[in-house]
Amino acid sequence: QVQLVESGGGLVQAGGSLRLSCAASGRTFSSYLMGWFRQAPGKEREFVAGISRSGGKYYADSVKGRFIISRDNAKNTVYLQMNSLKPEDTAVYYCAADTRQDGYDYWGQGTQVTVSS
Repeated sequence: QVQLVESGGGLVQAGGSLRLSCAASGRTFSSYLMGWFRQAPGKEREFVAGISRSGGKYYADSVKGRFIISRDNAKNTVYLQMNSLKPEDTAVYYCAADTRQDGYDYWGQGTQVTVSS
């Protein structure tokens, strides 16, 4: 069983920055593919960014060049640095783990990010 706990959400003005953190339990964190997703009101959950076991990074087109995903395996933590935030980035952000290389199988509870115009 893997537990994921997100933190770092909040209210920020457009153009500002936030850094989300996701702390994971488990002794094999370094073997997990980790991802960030978000869900805005009335919309489906969407992929934001992912980072592989080897550190390869993947981004949705909507956040490319503004968001940076990273991981610290010594701390069992994955981060999402969000810069140049826009009102359309407002959503609940979820951390997810793919522990068996067959899809994201563990999810955090989510953290709210609100960007005011």
